[in-house]
Amino acid sequence: MNFYKKIIRSQKLRFKIMRMFSFLPEKTMIKLIYLIKTGRKPNLIQPKRYTEKLQLYKLNYRDPLMTKCADKFEVRNYVKSKGYESILNQLYGVYDNVEEINFNSLPNSFAIKANNGSGTNIFVKDKSEVDIEVIKKQLNIWLRPKKKSVYKEWCYYNIKPKIVIEKLIERDLNNDLPDYKFFCFDGKVYCLYTMIDYTDNHENGKLGFYDSNFNKLPYRRSDYGEIKSHIQKPKNFEKMVEIAEKLSEDFPHVRVDFYNVDGKIIFGELTFYNAGGYTTFVPDEFDFILGDQFVLQKK
Repeated sequence: MNFYKKIIRSQKLRFKIMRMFSFLPEKTMIKLIYLIKTGRKPNLIQPKRYTEKLQLYKLNYRDPLMTKCADKFEVRNYVKSKGYESILNQLYGVYDNVEEINFNSLPNSFAIKANNGSGTNIFVKDKSEVDIEVIKKQLNIWLRPKKKSVYKEWCYYNIKPKIVIEKLIERDLNNDLPDYKFFCFDGKVYCLYTMIDYTDNHENGKLGFYDSNFNKLPYRRSDYGEIKSHIQKPKNFEKMVEIAEKLSEDFPHVRVDFYNVDGKIIFGELTFYNAGGYTTFVPDEFDFILGDQFVLQKK
């Protein structure tokens, strides 16, 4: 488990320290971060683990389509091209400059995100209760030219920063917003996970893995608690599987994310390097099981 987080609790400081080593070659940097985060050296010669294969995916697979689909705005066109425009969340606007945003014309609630990041979200539930100037300052930071990720996630390197504003998806009666993250390999869903009891940025949540028929699997991520209660199979689950397989068919591996609000499927994003490839699983065998599904190839 990420023991270094216990030693250095500030995420900002952890990234600052890692960036000090960003001069290292990509492969060396990947090995170093993998060792820090998992406590073991990666086998990049004959990889067996899913997390090891993700590191080689970063290093060796360079398909320009991945950059388009990692862009949280451009991916909308990819989803449309597959015939699924109806599952896209309502778009209020996309902006290259913060001064282009007319906050007065936006509805009372909305979601803001950077098109090129992870965790770069602001959820505005009541516009009258937020400081717009503070939000603008944050958005200007997100619009700065992006440095190469310390995790060496290639497909994000050439995304031009933009701000995307969409409809705020409302939480359910239990104050949860269930999202379903499908692990797809060569166009086939192998499994998925969902989370409950989490904050807006997925902190302190509980996580459960399920097979492609939504049967609970005996695995979890070590950095989250486990879902032990029974969760009802979501409405239109089979349709989500169908769409996930269609959206993933162009890639050796991608995670396809959806929200499902009382049976209404809403596209979330495509993620190529789940958790940067630095997840540890309980039990550890799941890393090898997922690795068996992942057929590596160069491009």
